[in-house]
Amino acid sequence: MSHIHIPDGVLPLWLWVAGWIAAIVVVTVAGRIASRSEARRKVPLIGVVAALMIVAMSSEIVPLAYHVNLSVIGGILLAPALSAITAFIVVLVLAMLGHGGVTVLGLNAIVIGAEMVIGWALFHAVLRALGRSRAAIGAGVATVFTLAITTTLVVGIVWLGGAGEAAERETGALDPATMRFENPFAEGVFEFGLFGGKDHGPDDYEDGDEAGRYLSAGRFAAVVYTLGPAGWLIEALVTAGIIGYVARVRPKMVFEGPLAEEHHRIPGDESGGH
Repeated sequence: MSHIHIPDGVLPLWLWVAGWIAAIVVVTVAGRIASRSEARRKVPLIGVVAALMIVAMSSEIVPLAYHVNLSVIGGILLAPALSAITAFIVVLVLAMLGHGGVTVLGLNAIVIGAEMVIGWALFHAVLRALGRSRAAIGAGVATVFTLAITTTLVVGIVWLGGAGEAAERETGALDPATMRFENPFAEGVFEFGLFGGKDHGPDDYEDGDEAGRYLSAGRFAAVVYTLGPAGWLIEALVTAGIIGYVARVRPKMVFEGPLAEEHHRIPGDESGGH
């Protein structure tokens, strides 16, 4: 939901350049923080989480036009520093596959990175209130509030891009012109588009069709807040189930984070540690 599917040439120059600068600064700082620890041992974990997020964000629940991000799961497992790095990797690969323009890559990195970090922070805040035994509930609650916050962030970016400018958004069974739902199963339940993006330009539509696909900032907000809550709940259930399971079998990954102090040496890694 919070991944910005806007093609190149829509957002103003100052906005996407600012996004790129902010993303570079954040990733640089995150890299320096990670380099102070045993972060190189966590490269496989970063790769696995990034791959899962890419696959999830390339799959759409068609009736809701919703992409499950798994970003809160990634944030909980990776913690802030590694989350920022992973977010940039994810949006870079997605941009190369056509999911969002290259110019908005920086903004996407900020949004997804913020989603991972906010999810991590809210999860631990809920744990402090409910206790570690409620990890699944904490993950679900954190997911709903995180997605609500980052969806609002995306709406704000679209508004900053110009309230009168067009912002393309897949709307599934929802007709953005009338805000009514059509047959939600006409095109199936799931659609997978890992190697084919859905970004369109004005020339892709016949006269009269563009208004239904390109939305003003106000209409865009109405669409995402109509479709969003159902998607947030679905993702909250997925997040709760996965984090609840990992908390039982590998609690350190959930409660301490990947850069927690390690007190043992991994055989064959003589170059690391002391």
